[in-house]
Amino acid sequence: MSKLMSATLIATALLLTPTNNSNVTLAGTCASNCGAKPLQFTPGQYIRLQVVNRTPRVLKLEKLPEMRRITLQPGQEYRTEQQSGTNPNISLLFWDDTGRSLEAVASKPNFGTLRLELRPSNKFPGYRSLYILNDGKVNIF
Repeated sequence: MSKLMSATLIATALLLTPTNNSNVTLAGTCASNCGAKPLQFTPGQYIRLQVVNRTPRVLKLEKLPEMRRITLQPGQEYRTEQQSGTNPNISLLFWDDTGRSLEAVASKPNFGTLRLELRPSNKFPGYRSLYILNDGKVNIF
């Protein structure tokens, strides 16, 4: 009988203990909330870069390390092939001469292509550069 009484008291205590403690953190997987997988290429891979101007204004691009400056008209697409893949790092700077902010949307339409669409943005300062690091990771700042 004392075992039954002890079990009843423990069960009652557990059921009546408040469980709405806001300091409790539950671990779990991100199976439904992981977000988009970051863009990445295999180091040394041949990469085709496409930049599309989706703004109503003329944009300027500067590709490093070549220090080549390009003017991109509204609706125009710029394509470049990167023969050496991701070695060395690829940098692309882009801006609007009027000082307006830009949004950069990157996608990987196929295995060896990186597509960057430049759109108008209300966020300040907006995006201004694309980096493809020698480890294959793609960063947009």
